[in-house]
Amino acid sequence: MTRELLPVRRFAESMSFTLGNIFYVVTLGYYDDGRVGEVFVGGPKSGSDAETNARDAAAILSIAMQYGVPPAAFATAVHRDSEGVPLGPIGAVVDHLAAPAAPSSGEGA
Repeated sequence: MTRELLPVRRFAESMSFTLGNIFYVVTLGYYDDGRVGEVFVGGPKSGSDAETNARDAAAILSIAMQYGVPPAAFATAVHRDSEGVPLGPIGAVVDHLAAPAAPSSGEGA
């Protein structure tokens, strides 16, 4: 399998969430066809262990997706609580990426 690099200029969007008591910012980079091809995660404090671990895991997830591994493949690998809620930021990102897209509520939908 060959790695599919993203275009130099690409659409990206950022979002934030809190997991436990830690605030994260996630940026998703997209291929021209709308697929997510990269994930960046920023954590609570630059250089902290939590941020380093989140950034490293996001880089691994990004490279895996660029090799064609769907985010849903990670869903059973991430650490979860007894109710199935992810305990780490990459688990939350994987769940977001693997969730079915919401139907459009705009005109013509």
